[in-house]
Parts: sequence; structure tokens; C-alpha cells
Amino acid sequence: MATSPPYPKHPVGPADGAPRRRAHWWRRKWVGYGALVTLLAISGLVILALVREQTGTEGFLVGLGLAVLPVPLLVAVFRWLDRVDPGPWRNLLFAFAWGACAAALIAIVANSFATRWIATATADPTNADTLGATVIAPVVEESAKAAAVLLVFLFRRRDFTGIVDGVVIAGVTATGFAFTENILYLGTAFGTDQLNGDHGFLSVTAATFFVRVVMSPFAHPLFTVLTGIGFGIAALSAERHHIRRVLLPLAGLLLAMGMHAMWNGSSTFGEFGFFAVYATLMVPAFALLTWLAVRTRQRELRTVRAELPAYAAAGWLSLPEPYVLGSMRARRIARQYAARRFGRPAARSVAEYEAYATSLAFLRHRGRDGRAGADFAVRERELLHELWSRREVARPALGYAAQATAPVPVVPVVPAPWPAYPAYGYAQPYGEPYRQPYGATAPYPTYNPYRP
Repeated sequence: MATSPPYPKHPVGPADGAPRRRAHWWRRKWVGYGALVTLLAISGLVILALVREQTGTEGFLVGLGLAVLPVPLLVAVFRWLDRVDPGPWRNLLFAFAWGACAAALIAIVANSFATRWIATATADPTNADTLGATVIAPVVEESAKAAAVLLVFLFRRRDFTGIVDGVVIAGVTATGFAFTENILYLGTAFGTDQLNGDHGFLSVTAATFFVRVVMSPFAHPLFTVLTGIGFGIAALSAERHHIRRVLLPLAGLLLAMGMHAMWNGSSTFGEFGFFAVYATLMVPAFALLTWLAVRTRQRELRTVRAELPAYAAAGWLSLPEPYVLGSMRARRIARQYAARRFGRPAARSVAEYEAYATSLAFLRHRGRDGRAGADFAVRERELLHELWSRREVARPALGYAAQATAPVPVVPVVPAPWPAYPAYGYAQPYGEPYRQPYGATAPYPTYNPYRP
């Protein structure tokens, strides 16, 4: 009896087997990566020299030590939001490096040039500083940070599929930008204290640390996340909606610039202007965006539970897997079980299995909405192949997690009027995909403990 392969074969076309033309050297992937790394490295060295020149070596080291404190927390928060369908670490590293190096360099050069030009044109340095902080800086800084989101949106499209991806990339980019900016502000404050002889809680360094690191570490991420949400909604739109895919990111960018301008201009609103803007604008906006991000994360889990049963029915997944993969607690239990029974490599395989299955669910969801693109079938085969190659380790772990999170209720055993079916594998109505052993037709409906 002929059986189908465990996963679909790649289509065979006239191009298969034909000699392929080698791409020009400037089109090869390593050339693009090398150019990007070189650009970021040069930007980092230049911004390092500029910040050290303004703060001095001692101020730079103090600012660096204090500015790094909120970075792990912020990155962990954005990584937590991305746990349902985690993107590759290289995207996050690029976003952080762009914010800390390229965007910071663009901002410090453009802001300085614009402020000097306004001061020269108006002969009013004080007004030039205020205008530069409230008008020029928000436009320049948010545009520079948005460039990282745009690059990931254009060139890593497979990893940018919705609002959460936009929030994560934008937030990590802004975290890198704030890191470099905090080094500059804290290092300058430390230099001022050295000149004035101030120290302790009444020093300028302590006040700057309290405002920028304790009270508002999320300020820059909050601004840029609005741009990320615009790109995320654009990613959810069909490719034929060209105007929407352009206007939504621009709308998010304008909102980010407006909120950034309000934040920078709070010092001009009077003695308590900062606290008024903080309480009436920043805190509600932060709470609203946090609610939106968590709600979107829960909706992604519901999408996983809704889309994967089709693959379970086809035999690619076992029956309880769609529900296990739709629960973060069950996922964690599966990874822990694999690590405890088979070691860390097995836990890593289970984590990869969960990520590929989630990507498969999102791909199918986009396909049903007409947003999958022309490579839907190719991408689906790739994901199914990755799942199939990891099933031997992942399925026992996910099965254990299913039992741990949803214990099977005790059901009274009713004696059957016929003998029990002898073969355990044949009693499963959904065994290996596209494969049914000879003579395996069950003479009666089988009991499935995972089915309600």
C-alpha cells in the first residue's frame, strides 16, 4: 500500500536542476550584513567620542554605569511581550544598536546644527534652546528611531507580522537611544557636580538619575512605540491597501513626535509643568499602551488555538497540541519537562517547535484574511518541515504539559460489548500525517482523553 510522505515535497519545475546564475557580489547577503555592521560600528565609535568629549572620561564612566541600569529591565519587558511568537535575537540586537549608535549620532549632530542655526538667525540663544528641545529634537529623534522600524518592516517582513512586533522593535530601538542619551545627561550632570562640589541626594546627578532613570525610563520607548503600532497595523493590512500601509506608520510617527514635544516642553509650563504632563499625559498613555500590548498578546494566543486544530486534523500535530501551544503556562511546563528528562538541547528543540507552530498559526490566519503573500505555500512547507523534524522530542513534552494543565477527569469505565482493539497506534484516529497503516480502520469510535 502506497503511503504519502510525512511532509509535502517541494514542487518540481523546469528550473529545478538547471544551472543557476550566480548573483553579483554586491547582492549577496554577507555584503549587506557587512555593510550594516560597519555602519553601526562607525556610528558607535563616533557617538562614543562625541559623548566622551562633552562629559569627560570620568563623567562618561559614571554616566555609563548609571545609564545601563534600566536597560535589562526594559529589554526583558519587550521580550516578554514577544514570547508568543518570538522574533530572532538578531532583530533586537540590530534595533538596540541602531538606537544607541546610528539614531543617537543623527540626533546629536542634527540637534546641535539646528540649535546653532536658530541661535544665529534669531540672535537669541535661550529661545533657540527652547525651540530646539520642543520642536527640532522630537522631529529628528523620532524620525531617526523610526528608521530602524522601517528597515525591519521592509527587509525582515517574515518577522514583522503584527502590532506586537512593531511594539517590540520600536521599544528596543528607543531603549538603545535612551541608553546613549542618559550617558550624556548623567555624565554632564556629574561634571557639573564636580565643578560645584555637590554630592549626595542634593546633587544634579542624583536629580537627573531620579527623573530619567527612576521616574521615566519608559519615556523614549513610549514615544517610539506609537510609531511601532502604526507599522504593526500596516503589517496587518492587505498588500493591496497601499495608502493605508503608508498613512498608518506616518500617523504613528506624528503622534510620537507630538507626545515627545509635549514631554520636552513640560519645563516651559511653569514650576509644576513636568509633574502635570507626567500625571495627565505620560501615565495614562503608558497604562493604555500596556493594556493594548497585553490584550494583543492574548489575542495572539487565541489565534494559535483557533488555527492549529486544522493541522492537528491533518495529522501534523497531535490533538492536544493546539491548546497547549495556546497557553504560555503549558508551553513553559513542556520546556521544563524536556529539560528535566532529556537535557537543555531538548528544551531548546521544544522552544523552537513552539515558535514554529505559532508562526504556522499566524501564517494560516493571514492566509485566510488574504494577507499571506505569494510565498504562502513555500513558507507553510518550511514550517511544517521544521515541526516534523522536532516532533520526537516535542510531542512527549507537549503531551505531558497537556495533562499537567488540563487533568483528564475520572470517567467510569463501561465494559465494551466487544474486545478492545489491540494496537495502540492504530486506535489513534489522527496518527502520522498522510499515513494510515494497513488494516487500521477502527471498527468503532475511539475514546480521546483530550477531546471534551
